[in-house]
Amino acid sequence: MIHPTPRVRFAPSPTGYLHVGGLRTALYNYLFAKKNNGTFILRIEDTDRNRYVEGAVENLITTLKWIGLNYDEGPDNSGEYSPYYQSQRLNIYKEYANVLLTQKNAYRCFCTAERLTQLREAQQKEKHQAKYDKHCLNLTQEEIDNKLETDTPFVVRLNVPEKKTIKFDDVVRQHIEFSSDTVDDQILIKSDGYPTYHLANVVDDHLMKITHVIRGEEWLPSTPKHVLLYDFFGWERPVFAHLPLLLNPDKSKLSKRQGDVAVEDYRGKGYLKESLINFVALLGWNAGDDREFYYLNELEEHFSLERVNKSGAVFNVEKLNWLNFEHLRQKPVSEVLLMLKEELSKTKFGKNVYTDNYLIQVIDAMRERVSFVKEYAEKSPYFFEAPEEYDTDIIKKRWKDDSPALLKKLADNISEFQANASKDDFEHALHKTAEEAGVGAGKLIHPVRLAASGMGVGPGVYDLLVVLGKDEVVKRINTAIEKIKI
Repeated sequence: MIHPTPRVRFAPSPTGYLHVGGLRTALYNYLFAKKNNGTFILRIEDTDRNRYVEGAVENLITTLKWIGLNYDEGPDNSGEYSPYYQSQRLNIYKEYANVLLTQKNAYRCFCTAERLTQLREAQQKEKHQAKYDKHCLNLTQEEIDNKLETDTPFVVRLNVPEKKTIKFDDVVRQHIEFSSDTVDDQILIKSDGYPTYHLANVVDDHLMKITHVIRGEEWLPSTPKHVLLYDFFGWERPVFAHLPLLLNPDKSKLSKRQGDVAVEDYRGKGYLKESLINFVALLGWNAGDDREFYYLNELEEHFSLERVNKSGAVFNVEKLNWLNFEHLRQKPVSEVLLMLKEELSKTKFGKNVYTDNYLIQVIDAMRERVSFVKEYAEKSPYFFEAPEEYDTDIIKKRWKDDSPALLKKLADNISEFQANASKDDFEHALHKTAEEAGVGAGKLIHPVRLAASGMGVGPGVYDLLVVLGKDEVVKRINTAIEKIKI
């Protein structure tokens, strides 16, 4: 049963860019909150100071806001449970660590790094699981007091009970059981006084009244430790939902080695936020039908944790590209126009001036042929400058001995047009020229495309010509006649 007012959180560590797996976790939390009139919280788990990256928090917030996942509470949008940086909550964790120490559910460990290394190597040699051996659990109070008086460094460890079955339910994986003998005595407070993820996230989830913990499958082995902490404190456990791994097409775990994994990488390459959200939503979830195209508000309406799959989700870039094409194709021309202007400003064409009407004609001509806004310039540069070179393969295949004479006659016929000629005008002129010369229209269609664009592919030839306009077409035909020699 879903809590009447669920509270969920996305709790990343600021260790760099936002991984697409992190985006999926944030998205599923966001969608669950929206679907169930709940609250979506952003909490920064920045207690691992060795991995902290300067500027990562700001980048994370910028990326979440760009993609449209607006949180209800967070670092720059504080609610009643602030602060939302764990590094600003250290006294809280120490207080709860002391509760566990008093209850004997945790203990101080004074072991040196050398002893821990020797222990681990011995266990590996014996092919035993690498676990702490509870050595310091057996220290007398006098020994503990002496070490504290001499400022011997220590950590605080969870005292995992032996020979106990730890049970919990998971929305995605149903009932799960672990033997406590496979669970290590996890460090809860490090020697620098900072908590580990395990203590901090349980304490914060309780204090912030988190009802559902929705996170990646990689946290499943840690969940028994968290369950023990909830039980030791006498707190109600949240509902757990562990999301499937993201996989490369070869079924290996998605990693930087096999390609881009940061949301910022995809944004930089020109992927639309709508297609990224759509794509990531389908990495492990479906609505029970074959539908694949969604807007964010539609995902909010359809999403449910019960439809999340157990098996790993394959990250298929071809599908992402298809979704980008579909989302770009569905965008209002006014929105594409703004994006195209911005994209052109980054290219060599940025110094040129194009009217909105001209750019809208370009968009209409190329809309079915581009998957990214940047492809308007990459795939059809001829709309922004006359070709300086001509495709040699097309010249060999399509430029014949009679092409110059035929094109010259076509240029003469086009010159007679009114200023704003239509597609029909260009089509009529081409067919008229072909008929007068006693040849098929193909003898002109291919050479005139080459003359106008320098290429052998593109939009319909009459779409190409009408966008360029009669004067530019005539000019380009004459230039091609001069430059192309066979």
